[in-house]
Amino acid sequence: MMSMFEEQLHSMVPQMSEEGPSKEGASTNDYMIEVDNIKKTFGNGPQILKGMSVNVQRGETLVVLGGSGMGKSVLMKHIIGLLKPDEGSIKVDGEEITTMGPTELKRVRAKFGMVFQNAALFDSMSNYDNVAFPLREHRKDMSEADIDKKVRSLFDMFTLDADIHGRQFPSELSGGQRKRVGLARAVALDPQIVLYDEPTTGLDPITTDQVDQMILDAQKALKVTSIVISHDIASAFNIADNIIFVYYGEIIARGTKEDMLKCEHPFVQEYFKTWIDKNK
Repeated sequence: MMSMFEEQLHSMVPQMSEEGPSKEGASTNDYMIEVDNIKKTFGNGPQILKGMSVNVQRGETLVVLGGSGMGKSVLMKHIIGLLKPDEGSIKVDGEEITTMGPTELKRVRAKFGMVFQNAALFDSMSNYDNVAFPLREHRKDMSEADIDKKVRSLFDMFTLDADIHGRQFPSELSGGQRKRVGLARAVALDPQIVLYDEPTTGLDPITTDQVDQMILDAQKALKVTSIVISHDIASAFNIADNIIFVYYGEIIARGTKEDMLKCEHPFVQEYFKTWIDKNK
């Protein structure tokens, strides 16, 4: 079953460019994502984002930590253009997206790939067809032979066998293998940015290590910019170039693992206490 967030992002798939990510408007600065003082309130409820700002460098892996309901997923929805802020600016590859209409957003969204918490694969499709799906839908210029070559290269990249795992269905794979198929599908259209929504939730420690390595390998091989929403401290420390800690719609700590552990905010100290005790 897909979450509401997954369903919203799946609904965006037909909007992506058939020619893949466009270079139109591409920026030459060092930042792939620039979020400046964004604020968001839903209806008469409390303010969810309270002037949040963060820049993500090209090729960087940024991990977004924080407790449940603190605004992490709302931030990600703004970055991909599912939500517009009440105030503030969001630039993707140098382009301001908060003022874009649907047609412009289609083009910008083609720069993103998405890896969901539960992989969100199509259960009725083989794993091969899951990876081939975005190519068949959005790359009408590719022949089936070209698609087969691309799919097989993606299976190889993520240490899967196209003739064995590809013929199977998602239900026949382990959790870690499903994640790898999900990432192969996410990068099939050669995105510049990959977003991960809780990629290690519910996984055992060995599989979590495998998923962490998968994220690191993808970043190295594909030179993508990665943003990872997580609750997993060990995983965050393993994969992050930088970390931000979100607390009720504000970023209260940012930087490296060492910066997180030095943070004096009481909630941050409590959040890391168990990890610190375990690793003394």
